[in-house]
Amino acid sequence: MSSILSVSQINTYISFKLKNDPKLRGVAVKGEISDLSRNQRSNHIYFTLRDQGGSIHAVMFASNAQKLRFTPFEGMSVIAYGSIEVYERDGIYQLIATQLIPDGAGNEYLSLLKLKEKLRALGVFDAPKRAIPRYPERIAVVTSADGAAVRDVISVAKRRYPAVKTELFPTPVQGANAHLEIAQALRNADKSGADVIILTRGGGSSEDLSAFNTEAVVLAVYDCKTPVISAVGHEIDWTLCDLAADLRAPTPSGAAELATPDINDMKNEILSLKALISHYASAKIRRCENDLTRYQYLLSAFSIRQKKAGMSAQLAALKDTLEQRVHNKLKVSRITLSGLCSVLESLDPKNVVSRGYALIMKNGNIISDASRLSCGDEVSIVMRGGNADAQIQRITGDKNEV
Repeated sequence: MSSILSVSQINTYISFKLKNDPKLRGVAVKGEISDLSRNQRSNHIYFTLRDQGGSIHAVMFASNAQKLRFTPFEGMSVIAYGSIEVYERDGIYQLIATQLIPDGAGNEYLSLLKLKEKLRALGVFDAPKRAIPRYPERIAVVTSADGAAVRDVISVAKRRYPAVKTELFPTPVQGANAHLEIAQALRNADKSGADVIILTRGGGSSEDLSAFNTEAVVLAVYDCKTPVISAVGHEIDWTLCDLAADLRAPTPSGAAELATPDINDMKNEILSLKALISHYASAKIRRCENDLTRYQYLLSAFSIRQKKAGMSAQLAALKDTLEQRVHNKLKVSRITLSGLCSVLESLDPKNVVSRGYALIMKNGNIISDASRLSCGDEVSIVMRGGNADAQIQRITGDKNEV
């Protein structure tokens, strides 16, 4: 016995199965519209597609509904492109439509979708987008020489950025062989040395724009070494060239605006930069002046002249101190010398003799001790008033007598 599943589990399982069935992804369903309604709050479109054998519920969400170029109505025969999914709450399957086109354009639309998938597989739409130069010198315009698009591009470009040069690479933009001539014009523009290429034309029906949905033109855009801006048709028009280009513009005038800077914006930017530079320059000058004042003070405080003056003053003070110390030292020395002189003078034998004492000289030497004399020694007696020669007859002392 199989397990018992809830209603929600069954619906979830069926939803999973349908979402993973590749045959139900990217399907195109043809039928007449009935039960058409639009949710006023969400702007989603709900309808039923019918034919003689049956019907299927369908919904187109607001993000896709707002891209419709026509207003669908009851009984209208259309081809809806999308995928089959389950609305799990009610357990019903429905078509989630991403594209809706009138029945008459169905085969053309399917061919376009096939070409789109082919080019996507080749990596044409996934290539890294190149930046548009900010200040282009030359712009190559690929469009019809007789259309309003070229006049709009040149007029807007010259008004915004007078320095830019525009060069037209004329080509038919619709007709049997237009796609080949557009592709060749793109190759010529790419070799011209231009900084950016604008591929453009005015609005028209899907048939009028068909040349820009051809493999030849899309690959020519992809192969360009020069950045390409695609501006084909009006804002609501989309072509495969838009997906291959580096940038899409809604109109020819919009392409010229994207390709050029606005000279008024440049002037304002220059004035802002000038004011900013002036502000920073003034602040820098003030800082430099403050630094200069500080350095001048430091140079003045530590200059050689200032240091020399300080050292001269210090030397003068040292000189005065040294002179004072030498003077004091000399004064003390004079006093000491005078005292010593007095002592020496008092000890001078001549001065002793002058006070009534006598000196005994032997062989020119003063005899200060009796032990240095012997009996019979001849001596000279120096006295005040003269000298006398004598001979030692006897030597007496405190303890001994000779």
